Amino acid sequence: MAQTKVHLPAKLGMLFEPARYKVLHGGRGSGKSWGVARALLTLAAKRPMRILCAREVQKSITDSVHRLLSDQIEKLGLGAFYEVLQSEIRGRNGSQFLFAGIRQQSIGNLKSFEGVDICWVEEAQVVTKASWNVLIPTIRAPASEIWITFNPDLDTDETYQRFVKSPPSDSRVVKVNWNDNPWFPAELARERDSLLARDPTSWRNVWQGECRPAVDGAIYATEVASAQDAGRVREVPPDPVLKTHAVFDLGWNDAMSIALVQRSGSEVRVVGYIEDSHRTLADYSADMLALRHNWGKVWLPHDARAKNIQTGRSAEETMRALGWDVQIIGLEDVESGIRNARLVFPRIYFDAGATSRLMECLKRYRRSINHATNEPGAPLHDEFSHGADCFRYLCAVADQLGNEDWGGKMNYPRFFSA
Repeated sequence: MAQTKVHLPAKLGMLFEPARYKVLHGGRGSGKSWGVARALLTLAAKRPMRILCAREVQKSITDSVHRLLSDQIEKLGLGAFYEVLQSEIRGRNGSQFLFAGIRQQSIGNLKSFEGVDICWVEEAQVVTKASWNVLIPTIRAPASEIWITFNPDLDTDETYQRFVKSPPSDSRVVKVNWNDNPWFPAELARERDSLLARDPTSWRNVWQGECRPAVDGAIYATEVASAQDAGRVREVPPDPVLKTHAVFDLGWNDAMSIALVQRSGSEVRVVGYIEDSHRTLADYSADMLALRHNWGKVWLPHDARAKNIQTGRSAEETMRALGWDVQIIGLEDVESGIRNARLVFPRIYFDAGATSRLMECLKRYRRSINHATNEPGAPLHDEFSHGADCFRYLCAVADQLGNEDWGGKMNYPRFFSA
């Protein structure tokens, strides 16, 4: 075939350099997707290649990059070389473009992709840990590569954590934005400027490719953003002079959430967080004692006084029997608790490493939406609400977290030798 000259933004030159992972992240208008499409079409025209175009969910071919590739074939003048079929694209040299949703593939179906030379994962910000763990070992051909393009959402998302915060060793990771695209159109420039004037926070995410402080509609979105901007999400190691208090949101089938909190003056420091399920209070007690903090009180929600059908003992009684000084948090309705949490939030410091799961819960804690009226309702009960409830309890007792000795004695020898 005749030589095809491909124009790409300079930062996309790394696509032609060998690497197991090639990661392009950034905002709208950067040319990431059409640049990758052009690069793949060019490479597959030079030698036979098998390319998988994947995304987390693909309900139909219209959800894929099939149309984008078809458009670029025409713009590159490769219409005589590529045959565009309904569910795949074929080159005259035997190259093949396939399309699939990762989540919908069974292990058996994924085996058919073992010979793929390049896997392009588009809109990768929504790809889950489980999907990555299935996909990556499947792309195993010699010198095979995984190309990843996405506009970041939250910094706690699996793709951002895996490929931007802590990328694999054989990676090329590039942030590319609208100002890196020499062909950035005037129409998009007007949209960019309009959003900047209307909503600077969204502008930073949409156009600058910065992570959002929280999901759309998050209850604590403003508070989380303020904490990050003020540097209150950072390394906050436990101070051995201060008492560490444990604030619980009880759960068994649902998650048990425990915030480990210290207070110094008006500052409230969340120095740790535990979340798990299907474990006993004795298990959590042992985990806490193993941390060897200068322990203060255990704070339990009002339902801790209810008797367990199996044991005949309440959570309060169990924790007292395990040697803890237990306090019960006063009953407060959820909305009042949320209002109070917003007031306390500016005083709280979070250890970025130890409380990453708690921060994810606060970033994703949102209300249900009435589909008929589009009006927000009560907070959703989901995998993130347990951490948010624990945080609400923490804020309810923030001013009661003292540093005095309570006079009791922890039963350390019951769990480990000192």
